[in-house]
Amino acid sequence: MDVLRRNTDYALRVMVNLAIHYGQKSVSTREVAQGDDIPYQLACKILQKLRRAKLVVSCMGPKGGFSLSREPSKTTLMEIIGAIQGPVSLNRCLLAVDVCSRQRSCTVSKKLAELQKHIDSYLRGITLDELLRSRAVKIEAKTRNLRRIKK
Repeated sequence: MDVLRRNTDYALRVMVNLAIHYGQKSVSTREVAQGDDIPYQLACKILQKLRRAKLVVSCMGPKGGFSLSREPSKTTLMEIIGAIQGPVSLNRCLLAVDVCSRQRSCTVSKKLAELQKHIDSYLRGITLDELLRSRAVKIEAKTRNLRRIKK
């Protein structure tokens, strides 16, 4: 079982793509689809979900497209995941108090709830800005390796 669905993975890539262009230009759906290797129709659906969640804004016209609705440092992975697939939950019993009659006495549920808190906190703590920084570090390392190979 995947915790993050395929569409969510695509949405994370889309948001990083838009974060790269933040403050510079809008990015068309076609550019996003091609740049992130996402089927065009799926990119359309993902961008519309992100727009409904107010994570991106759209602009019509020849220079139109999508852009982030706020700075990359203000958007978390938790928000993006929630917009596409809803909350990440380890077990149904963690979604609501009345889902399981044994929830209050269940030792498994208590431990899962602890783990769920760690997951939620971790996902709230990672921003698009952080993903951009780690992307820049990887690109820099790759460039250094290419320079060494050429020498």
